[in-house]
Amino acid sequence: MKVPGRDPRARAVPAPAPLGRPDASARVAVVGGGIAGLAAAAGLAERGVRTVLLEREAYLGGRVGGWPTTLGDGTGATMSRGFHAFFRQYYNLRALLRRADPDLGMLTPLPDYPLAHRDGAADRFAGLPAAPPWNAMAFAARSPSFTWRELSRVNVAAALQLLDVDVPGVYERLDHIDALDLLERIRFPRAARHLAFEVFSRSFFADPRLLSAAELAAMFHIYFLGSAEGLLFDVPRSPFPQALWEPLAAHLRGCGAEVRTATAVEEVAPGGRRRFAVRTGGSGGEDEEFDAVVLATDVGGLRRIVERSPGIADDAWRKRAANRPGAPPFLVSRLWLERPVAARRPGFLGTSGHPSLDNISVLERYEDEARAWAGRTGGSVVELHAYALAEGCDERTEHERLIAQMHEVYPETAAARIVDERHELRADCPLFPPGGFAERPAVGTPDPFLVLAGDHVRVDLPVALMERAATSGFLAANALLRRWGLPGHTVWSVPDRGRIPPLRALARRLRR
Repeated sequence: MKVPGRDPRARAVPAPAPLGRPDASARVAVVGGGIAGLAAAAGLAERGVRTVLLEREAYLGGRVGGWPTTLGDGTGATMSRGFHAFFRQYYNLRALLRRADPDLGMLTPLPDYPLAHRDGAADRFAGLPAAPPWNAMAFAARSPSFTWRELSRVNVAAALQLLDVDVPGVYERLDHIDALDLLERIRFPRAARHLAFEVFSRSFFADPRLLSAAELAAMFHIYFLGSAEGLLFDVPRSPFPQALWEPLAAHLRGCGAEVRTATAVEEVAPGGRRRFAVRTGGSGGEDEEFDAVVLATDVGGLRRIVERSPGIADDAWRKRAANRPGAPPFLVSRLWLERPVAARRPGFLGTSGHPSLDNISVLERYEDEARAWAGRTGGSVVELHAYALAEGCDERTEHERLIAQMHEVYPETAAARIVDERHELRADCPLFPPGGFAERPAVGTPDPFLVLAGDHVRVDLPVALMERAATSGFLAANALLRRWGLPGHTVWSVPDRGRIPPLRALARRLRR
């Protein structure tokens, strides 16, 4: 079987063997048009299953979606919820995108992924070897965050746990503590902790004190020590709808699927002629019947549907599903500036040590729509992210703080008038707190024809973020296809355990 990237150790997980004779007569509702729902819909429709995708927003893509807006100068633009990195070890997400473009021509590589601390320390990922452990060794050798004196203080036994990651075993060992606790136990240099670990942990939209140490260890394995795909990533050349989701929706329709946006699902109940009745459009909405349902919503959407659907699954499962925790609020601020930022500024910069600023993107470096606006006006399109804000925070106050921090990081922006701006304060990402793994719902439910998908769903593979969403979507499709005697889809992951057997063995001896 051909590996999907350049890592020969990438792990293939074949679909389970079909049960019984093939039957594609079933009708399935996929609730949610984000990455997970799109993957589930593709997996089903490509096997001939009658699939209806229901998305409450007017656009597809979920948290990677986008919608049109008109700037003050009359220019049409696309707003979104912010930058996303398409890493090359996102095998299943990239397989989904290949449905629309086999060559992934909609993506373009960013040449570097620099990280900068407020005190001046900085790290870069360009030019590193792709394969571990040489990538980690080269990173540490050239990083100002690692000195021999500080490295001598590292707790070797604790640090080796990062080299002995297996899924789900790492959750059994580390899920009871938080990410900051793990970093303290390892005694990594403080600057390296801020740059290399906390920047990554905050990509889960949570303070390290609210994040399971097992999630952090798994993430380190996925992006650093477990994969030979390298640390750089790709980004879409155009705004998300044009580059990704409109072509994928066309693929789904070509497979016979129905794609309905602006269609909110309110309730799932037992059906009459078919197994489920799905109600859309509020209390006066319509019921439509299906043989199976994929709930591929965000955590808030899952909570709302489950609370209004007392007739599905069982009480214990509904309680677990309705209690999924959400991450703190985050803010995306996009600014159209009358002057350009300095030419040396990268397309993406991860930041740490600031009151709330987590990264800065300069969109015209890679996105055609922003490049056209910048070329016509002589300005720049800049995006700022703030993760893990305080509950109940004020949007205006927070975006003013972000702008002040941008002026500190990129001083030339202080003289640039903001000619237009858009801000998105949201709180709909999942949280993976210490001790939460055991209660995390899996793809399967007590009802074999009701399945879950999403980045909040338990997947016993080393995947995270967008890749977990795509993987869970294909696994949800596979679970249903198997019931109907239809072939499923192979999914892939980075190796499911550390790549260096002697160090894994040493880590286990030291744990005893």
